[in-house]
Amino acid sequence: MSGILNSSIGRKFAMALSALFLMVFLLQHFTINLLSVLDGDTFNDVSHFMGTFWVIQYLLQPVLIFGVIFHFVMGFVLEIKNNKARQISYAKNNGGANSTWMSRNMIWSGLAILGFMALHFYDFWFPEINIKFIEGDMSGLIDPNNADSGYRYLEHLQHKFVDGWRVALYVISFVFLALHLLHGFNSAFQSVGANNKYTKGLKGFSKVYAIGVPLGFIFIALFHYFNH
Repeated sequence: MSGILNSSIGRKFAMALSALFLMVFLLQHFTINLLSVLDGDTFNDVSHFMGTFWVIQYLLQPVLIFGVIFHFVMGFVLEIKNNKARQISYAKNNGGANSTWMSRNMIWSGLAILGFMALHFYDFWFPEINIKFIEGDMSGLIDPNNADSGYRYLEHLQHKFVDGWRVALYVISFVFLALHLLHGFNSAFQSVGANNKYTKGLKGFSKVYAIGVPLGFIFIALFHYFNH
């Protein structure tokens, strides 16, 4: 593994695989969150299953956390390597003429997303860990002593979108996510060798995904803000 990551091609390939993995998770996360708009009860049921099923909690969740950390660390490594290479190539070529604004600023959109993830962890993941593993409450109920109180997941989600400043941060973060995905999605497919007769279709799909998913998250945040 270390040998692969020591080569430029190996690092790009590993970066692409982690990106594709995270994009699958992002789509799944969006689908579940959209249920909070369409059907609150179903959202509560699915959230409780995702939050208590042992395979997800003890196997998939650690893999996801590793994938997030790996992707960001590898992104910083590639950025440092690319900057060193540009110091030579830019003396002969106009780098801006050969690349898009998004491709040249992936590190900044990535940092914005990293900041958003810190907020998201603070809002949702850390409280969940505290309730389930520190307080020992795996019931998922609003009131653990009242079986009729209902699941707490929708209520917690709505509560986080009461403050306008927090909603604004989420909206801005999803705009940066769209910018990041507009270059990253297509680049990931190219890095794993998907540069063939399907390239045109993949580019079209990547644009729909890169704009549609962040826009969907923005819609969810604004919906709960205006309907709390």
